[in-house]
Amino acid sequence: MTLLFGAAYAQDTAVMTLRDCVRYALSHSAEVRVLQADLGDAQLARRNAILNAFTPEIDANTYAYSNFGRSIDPETNIYSNTTSFHNGYSLSAGITLFNGFRAINNMKITKIAEATGVTRIQQTEDKITLATMEAYCNVLYYTELLKTLQSQTETAETALRLAQRQRELGQKSPAEVLQMEADLSDRRYRFIVCENQLQNSYITLKDIMLYPTEQPFSVTNVETDTMLSDVVRTMKVSQAAERLPAVIIAENEWQTARLALKTAKWQLLPSLSLYGGWSSTYFTYPGRADYVPVPYWRQLSDNGGEYVQLSLSIPIYDRLSRQTEIARRRNDCDRAEARYAQARQTVEAEIHRALADRDGAAAALQQAEQHSALQQQLYAMSVRQFEQGLISALDYQTVADNHLTAVADLLNARLQLFLKTWVVRYYFQLRMQNSDL
Repeated sequence: MTLLFGAAYAQDTAVMTLRDCVRYALSHSAEVRVLQADLGDAQLARRNAILNAFTPEIDANTYAYSNFGRSIDPETNIYSNTTSFHNGYSLSAGITLFNGFRAINNMKITKIAEATGVTRIQQTEDKITLATMEAYCNVLYYTELLKTLQSQTETAETALRLAQRQRELGQKSPAEVLQMEADLSDRRYRFIVCENQLQNSYITLKDIMLYPTEQPFSVTNVETDTMLSDVVRTMKVSQAAERLPAVIIAENEWQTARLALKTAKWQLLPSLSLYGGWSSTYFTYPGRADYVPVPYWRQLSDNGGEYVQLSLSIPIYDRLSRQTEIARRRNDCDRAEARYAQARQTVEAEIHRALADRDGAAAALQQAEQHSALQQQLYAMSVRQFEQGLISALDYQTVADNHLTAVADLLNARLQLFLKTWVVRYYFQLRMQNSDL
């Protein structure tokens, strides 16, 4: 089966294929940009989690001040009213040795968050791809339907001119000619309605793509033989469901909840931290004539001091806040597990439904092709019979209406099979590849 779609929506405008439309929609999607920014935050959080787990926190300080009033002499440790100048330096570092594996679990949580961010982007891109394809197919549907209506309108105009000539020759009654005029008016009305629907479908497509509404473009013909090929099922439905973004996100949220629960439980244990540092000072008395200043670097060396501190914090009673946190995390874990099970069930049902819809669309297309072929033959025969005066105008209009309905059903069946096949491809191949469009 071969289906060629034409879509000359406007002359001298940009021409875009389905692949072009999808690429444009993905590159200009505000939702994707927001998720990419969220992914950037997740990557920064993972970097910070790694640094917090394996690197110490280091601080350096310095100060300098002059004292013009009463102060303690650092050498004699007695009060003095002499002007003095003080300068000091310090360097300290600290690292947590054990805090209930909070740092390790936080690394795992941020890793899952980063993977979830990537999956959310993939899920959103697939949603935009499918929405663009649906809007694109609506444009193609109304384009082809508009062509059929234009052809029928031209045929009705020719038939009306023939009927008017036959009435002048006494071969047609005024009522038959009036019926032909009404039929032509109806065809023109349907043509205008379809033209408006085509314009609306273009507006919808532009809205999904974030394409400038005032800037026109047209879509090209699409060959669908390769696109409608069946999907080779190399895995079971349950296996396909495990690889889909909705299930992966739900599973990641469950894993995150379990890690948070483990972290909350470990917070009942003591925490151990290690600190170390160095500090030194320099002072002088510029207002004392009898004072012999000690050289700057010698003072820093003589006044320098180091320290090492090992801190152990044991939780005893904090108003049951840790126990409350454990209970909350356990509830979060139960909710996440239930959501994961629900997501798997929903996705598996969607896959089975997609397979049934694809098979039903294929059967409907086969029947629509047979029906359209018969209606095409009947319509062509009716046109010749009407020109020869063998059938009435009312019979001719009925056949034309049936032919239009058959054409519309055929177009719809082909587009539905196209979309349903792509949905099945998405479920069993995970991603909608733009190169296949």
